[in-house]
Amino acid sequence: MPGGTNEADQPQSISSAPARSGQLGLLYGVSAYTLWGIFPLYFRALAHAPPRTVLCHRVVWSALFLAVVITFRKEWRALPRLLRSPRRLLLLGAGSVLIALNWLIFIYAVGSRQTLQASLGYFINPLLSIALGLIFLREKLRPWQWVAVSFAALAIVNMAWREAGLPWIAVTLAVTFGFYGLVRKKLDMNSLHALLGETMLLVPLSVPLLMLLPTGEAGPVTWVLMLLLGMATAVPLLRFGAAVRRLSLSMIGFLQYIGPTLQFLMATWVLKEPLDPTKLTSFVLCWIAIAIYVLDSLRRRAPQPVADEPD
Repeated sequence: MPGGTNEADQPQSISSAPARSGQLGLLYGVSAYTLWGIFPLYFRALAHAPPRTVLCHRVVWSALFLAVVITFRKEWRALPRLLRSPRRLLLLGAGSVLIALNWLIFIYAVGSRQTLQASLGYFINPLLSIALGLIFLREKLRPWQWVAVSFAALAIVNMAWREAGLPWIAVTLAVTFGFYGLVRKKLDMNSLHALLGETMLLVPLSVPLLMLLPTGEAGPVTWVLMLLLGMATAVPLLRFGAAVRRLSLSMIGFLQYIGPTLQFLMATWVLKEPLDPTKLTSFVLCWIAIAIYVLDSLRRRAPQPVADEPD
């Protein structure tokens, strides 16, 4: 019938909608983790500024940018109800401390040419999340998960033993972000609202510090990069949130390795950080751990733990 609907085409059109949503989710996920993966280049351009100053700028401009996003999405009305709970405020406070430490250490690592250690920390993070689930959430580990966690521990021990010191940047990044993910798991708020709450809690401390801390050689380019820190922080987070709504947790779990992989490549190929045999051995041990973990997850079809918001 002219102008009518072809019934044979209708099921195909309906069935193609989830496929299009999945493709869009994959695009959002890959772009989010790619942006997080190339963050070292952004913070290397700010390496001449003190890390504490960069952190304070990141907090202030992130809070302002997120406030604009919340205004645009007309979501302010939901926040007072969410923040009435003392438990949520306590968790937001804990999250704000953890994410501030994580951001500060990452900024310091990139500025001091230790991006490889930062990359190792984020490779270890999903495996540390398993251990935290065992300790705090009483989750049970499968045999192959124990093997994966053991290889990740060997990666740290190798660097500590052969380099005569604990790789504190990798360990601290993994621990702070692991506990941050644990706090977020307990916090029943979406990531956008939670990050706004965390940054707003840090603003009263950040603004006075900005007035006291030195800015280094702050030319026009430096100030532009500082001002854009809010957008650089929020955009990958928003894309990550859009991906989570469209993709399975298992797929997001696989995508999360894009970030530290790109950080590793940025450190070795672009930033020319030396990859000595000790570091390479630790990375190989970590990659073996990840391979074991991913293969076990595929075999069991179990979703992998996903960090809520990498750098």
